[in-house]
Amino acid sequence: MEFWLHFLPIIIYLLLIIILVIGIILSIKLLMTLNKVDKLVDDINGKVQTLNGFFHIMSYMTDKITLATDKVTEGFVNLFKKMFSKKNKIEKDDKDE
Repeated sequence: MEFWLHFLPIIIYLLLIIILVIGIILSIKLLMTLNKVDKLVDDINGKVQTLNGFFHIMSYMTDKITLATDKVTEGFVNLFKKMFSKKNKIEKDDKDE
């Protein structure tokens, strides 16, 4: 029994030291990994920033093309309205006479 009273605390202390060393090693590896991820995110952010100008130009051009097609469509609709409204007025005038 006395053997266990002296031997068990030594085993527990050794296991705690091993767990502490493993925790320190894992913490260091985690810090290294986080530094690599941070560099990667910064690199990706820089590349995205270079594409922002391109996307801004594309958005501007899309807006202008949409505006032009809306104007053309509106012109055709007005033209068809005028053509059909004249035809309807002529038919109504013929019926009234």
